[in-house]
Amino acid sequence: MTAPLLQAEALTRHYRVRQGWFGKATVRALQDVSFEVHAGRTLAVVGESGCGKSTLARQLTLIEPPTAGRLCIDGQDVTQADAATRQRLRQQVQMVFQNPYASLNPRHSIGRTLAEPLVINTTWSAAERRERVAAALSRVGLRPEHAGRYPHMFSGGQRQRVAIARAMMLRPRLVVADEPVSALDVSIQAQVLNLFMDLQEQTGVAYVFISHNLSVVQHVADEVAVMYLGRVVERGPKATLFAQPLHPYTQALMSATPALHAADRRERIVLKGELPSPLKPPSGCAFHQRCPRATARCAEALPALREVGGRTVACHEV
Repeated sequence: MTAPLLQAEALTRHYRVRQGWFGKATVRALQDVSFEVHAGRTLAVVGESGCGKSTLARQLTLIEPPTAGRLCIDGQDVTQADAATRQRLRQQVQMVFQNPYASLNPRHSIGRTLAEPLVINTTWSAAERRERVAAALSRVGLRPEHAGRYPHMFSGGQRQRVAIARAMMLRPRLVVADEPVSALDVSIQAQVLNLFMDLQEQTGVAYVFISHNLSVVQHVADEVAVMYLGRVVERGPKATLFAQPLHPYTQALMSATPALHAADRRERIVLKGELPSPLKPPSGCAFHQRCPRATARCAEALPALREVGGRTVACHEV
């Protein structure tokens, strides 16, 4: 097998925040996250709000440095790279945000927005940039004349197509998509997801697809990583996880996924309590306070990720 395009090893991100008048505390937003992504493949990251998905996205796109751990892009360790290397690698990793309207400058035409990465990172002439912009619009299903329009003149689905075109302008090798269809109508979501898949087939780009919608994940992913309170609790091939989830938290997430056919519906598992605070995570397994299978050992010892049934899972009871 070829070397992975993206490799994260024990990736950790902590934040120091003010607590009270004079005190400070540490938010453990991301803790010991490890995975690989190969070219042309899609890793989906799922979990509740507050589990660390967006924090992970900021690490992968080099917006923030990790507190600890190692992140390699195309074999190069980003955490130890100099400024020039990091700048070059940033061109290879782009991001599509959740809200397409907020991610586009309302004062700039679409043509100017799409050309901006080329102005910053290439020495192309204005004519060459216009040609690339027209090609990018065509690739995402828009017309060349749309380049002169502004974001408010488009629908939500069209704006997200523009955001995807902007992310692909420098022909990146990895795109991090943070809830890219959650702000769209259901009727438009399938079109945008199919666009992602078509672009992957055409260019070989890899995706890290962050979502809380498991129906969307089942449509686009090759591999799935389930996160809870900043840690990966289960990771493996999509077919394996959807056929037989092992971690109690993954089972609860799967049971909440709507199914069209009665035979595909799972018995609903209702979790009690709220997601613990990353300011003060519980001892042992972070999920033990809500887990229906928790034992005394779960409250005392942190389970390590281990190979079970074709995937890795962090649970004492599996």
